[in-house]
Amino acid sequence: MTDTFKRMSRSLTAPAEDAVEILPDDGASLGFATRALFVGGTGDARVRMIGGAVVTFTNLPAGSLIPLRVVQVFATGTSATGLIGLW
Repeated sequence: MTDTFKRMSRSLTAPAEDAVEILPDDGASLGFATRALFVGGTGDARVRMIGGAVVTFTNLPAGSLIPLRVVQVFATGTSATGLIGLW
């Protein structure tokens, strides 16, 4: 496969290059920082941001793409489903 964009610089506004399904976990971090979080099913997401802050984003709509640099998604406080981390 040819990647015609491989010489372009990567930035937070560029399209994602990879993705992983996120299973919320109170004890484990993701092992990487996302550039965005896709929300498959409506709900809340309690996350640890790359800067260390722990916050809960409430009422996230299904099908939304949220530009968050997240390193952990907690099981406790997260009701959103179908979470996918993009980077």
